Amino acid sequence: MYTLDQLRGFVAVAEEGHFGRAAERLRMTQPPLSRQIQKLERAVGVTLLERTPHGAAPTPAGRAFLTEARRLLSQAEAAVLAARRSAQGTSGTLRIGFTAVSALAVLGQWIAAARAHLPGVDLVLSEMVTRVQVDALLAGEIDVGLARGVPRSDVLSARLVFAEPLVLAVPRGHPLTGLGRTPRLADIAAHDLVTYAAVEARYLYELVITVFRDAGVAPRYVQQMGQVHSLLALVDAGVGAALVPRSASVLRLPNLEFLAIDGLAPDLVEVHSVWRTGNEDPALRALLRLVGRRDGPSHPGP
Repeated sequence: MYTLDQLRGFVAVAEEGHFGRAAERLRMTQPPLSRQIQKLERAVGVTLLERTPHGAAPTPAGRAFLTEARRLLSQAEAAVLAARRSAQGTSGTLRIGFTAVSALAVLGQWIAAARAHLPGVDLVLSEMVTRVQVDALLAGEIDVGLARGVPRSDVLSARLVFAEPLVLAVPRGHPLTGLGRTPRLADIAAHDLVTYAAVEARYLYELVITVFRDAGVAPRYVQQMGQVHSLLALVDAGVGAALVPRSASVLRLPNLEFLAIDGLAPDLVEVHSVWRTGNEDPALRALLRLVGRRDGPSHPGP
């Protein structure tokens, strides 16, 4: 069987037409190069090069072999590059889970970073609520998630990547738009509210309950929704007001307005990147190095 070094020696002699010049190109002396060619011809079973008064030239068999030798060397170089890119995390496939609102706040940044710095990495994107993301991570069905309220676990690692405030979504002409000041939670609690489903949107459900409880007021909930865009559709239809992450204010519907809320912390709503602690996929590690915490949306708040 022949070696890659023998192929390189043959290609160099065939292209240079001279053993001496080929040896210089390969940074070696001529005798070892001649031995490489002899071993290659014995392995192939035919004469590949013939000496001429001015050097060497490929035989008809050598010319046919030259095309394939170049292809084999190119494939070998491509294999090395593929292995290096995979080890560096610059090639491969990453399966990313994300919640609906994290798509508005963070996912675009991740996609842009991957396209700019990891063009050889294919992204497979799946929208799923946090509890489904956790199950998918544990089952190895996704590599990383953008989730909220991730349970603490030795099996999963998490990093805060984004934090934002809650704002108030109201239908146009709602009484809270005419206060002449920023509404407080006590003002909001006096009106019908659309809120989040306890199972499908557990994180936001518990967050809204907590902020009203800490303010010492009891709101009047009239509907519960599992997704922010569905909740905003009900607000747009005049069913009630709702507390939503500020990034949701990019979802403009004809009858919607967004108001700041007095007295709330600016970083109540968190998004974490989550991955299996033992996942050493180089592409995942490369992405996590690229994307850190991002505070605040790229669009203006209400």
